[in-house]
Amino acid sequence: MINKRLIGMVSDSKKQIARNVAFQWVALVANITLILTVARYLAQLAEGKSASLAGTLLIAAAAILVRFFCAKQATRCSYHASRSVKQVLRKAIFEKLLRLGPSYSSQVSTSEIVQVTVEGVEQLETYFGSYLPQFFYSMLAPLTLFVVLAPISLKAAVVLLVCVPLIPVSIAAVQTFAKKLLARYWGQYTALGDNFLENLQGLTTLKIYQTDEQKHKQMNEEAEHFRRITMKVLTMQLNSITIMDLVAYGGAALGIVVAAGQFAAGNIGVFGCFAIIMLSADFFLPMRLLGSFFHIAMNGMAATEKIFKLLDLPEPAVQSGIIDPEHCSITCSDVRFGYTPEREILHGVHFELPQTGLVALVGASGCGKSTLASLLSGRINGYTGSISIGGQELSNINSASLMKNITTVGFSARLFKGTVRENLLLAVPTATDEQMWQVLEQVKLADFMRSQQGLDTMLSEKAANLSGGQCQRLALARALLHNSPIYIFDEATSNIDVESENQIMALVHELAKTKAVLLISHRLANVVDADCIYVLEHGEQKGCGTHQSLLTDCPTYQNLWNSQQALEQYNTETEDALA
Repeated sequence: MINKRLIGMVSDSKKQIARNVAFQWVALVANITLILTVARYLAQLAEGKSASLAGTLLIAAAAILVRFFCAKQATRCSYHASRSVKQVLRKAIFEKLLRLGPSYSSQVSTSEIVQVTVEGVEQLETYFGSYLPQFFYSMLAPLTLFVVLAPISLKAAVVLLVCVPLIPVSIAAVQTFAKKLLARYWGQYTALGDNFLENLQGLTTLKIYQTDEQKHKQMNEEAEHFRRITMKVLTMQLNSITIMDLVAYGGAALGIVVAAGQFAAGNIGVFGCFAIIMLSADFFLPMRLLGSFFHIAMNGMAATEKIFKLLDLPEPAVQSGIIDPEHCSITCSDVRFGYTPEREILHGVHFELPQTGLVALVGASGCGKSTLASLLSGRINGYTGSISIGGQELSNINSASLMKNITTVGFSARLFKGTVRENLLLAVPTATDEQMWQVLEQVKLADFMRSQQGLDTMLSEKAANLSGGQCQRLALARALLHNSPIYIFDEATSNIDVESENQIMALVHELAKTKAVLLISHRLANVVDADCIYVLEHGEQKGCGTHQSLLTDCPTYQNLWNSQQALEQYNTETEDALA
């Protein structure tokens, strides 16, 4: 239960743990002083000698004050030790995620990260704040009491000292079983949290397809499995606590019996008998309290395994390559990629994105367009072939440079709860109000924001108080404020109104005059004016060229164009008929 790696990570807590143990030991000495003072007073009364009640009360009051002060200081040390572990571990997890980069989700689920960062680290509060100090104190206290009681009655002191290890023996007896059980507990806990988060995020979709009842039943079944293993954990804890109580109070009772026998035999007097009776429980209480903390600490150790599993995930090699904003054209040659080795998504794709201009990537859903965009932005890795930016291989460029120089605007860009200003400042923390109003003007949102509370307009969660078109335009404004040399628009006009779509597309074309712009769109009408259009089908490149040349030379593009034109014509005729 002493995890050297964990303790080594939180070295600042060592001082607080040592101080905690020291204060508890001083409190024990004060208690021993109190008991021995009262025992001496009673012995003097029993022997008919004059005893100073005032002196006894004075010493007793001083001992109680010392115990109170030490208890307060020990609690304070526990707080500082637990605070330190939370700060250090959460910082380590955060820095690990930064080193893993945008592709972290391919190795660990977001819900598991949230659970170990919040609940898992909280479990370690008790480990550092209570268990570790109690572990060392429970070793020190019986030895101190033995040294005090041995001169009074060696037999009673030996009996008490010998019985104390029975508590850690009972703890060790359940440790192996408890470790396996708690590992299963945390496994089911994280799985339940993962499914809950996924169902919560997809609740709207579940409602639309009326499958929320099915997911509800599934969640109930998983919750029932978690309830059962939780009850097993509690049963195990209760049974082990019962065993420790029997050992602790049985050992104390045995010490008292031995003391009474020695008193009856005349081997010890009132002083010794009273001291042993009053201090016998103190032999066992520290170890008994350690047993109570043990189960919480075991839970923390199970969480620690998951934390270290996260911290030990392989990291991409730190690359030194940096994108030159003045030379950032992109060239892809024979790019291949698969999320699993047996299922390749991209099959030898070639394309070029010049320093300035608009290049489009089109194809049916599932053809690999968004996968290629994720590769370019660094959200996924592991491709073969070559992707170079400004002559440098993508795999040699560090993630910070990629994020600084490539801005991706997707169809579901995240807007955070807070003000418009706070959302825009994510792109450039030092941006001025003038710069923010400028990008809002560009996306045709300035007038609307002025009619609200300006840059202080509050957004609800996921900006639910804005229309879909307004959300997308605000996300585009944030991207423009970022002012990177490369922009990737991945279905940025999906599921929004026609007016917002036209405004966004006009801005995309304007942006392409000075930036390198890759436009991924399912709607071919948006790409007819692109400098070059690349056509994908099932991960294979089927053609490239202008809109007119592809209509002539690329059957895949022809079919996509003709089917979309027929559908749009049908929708127009239907609207005219309804009108």
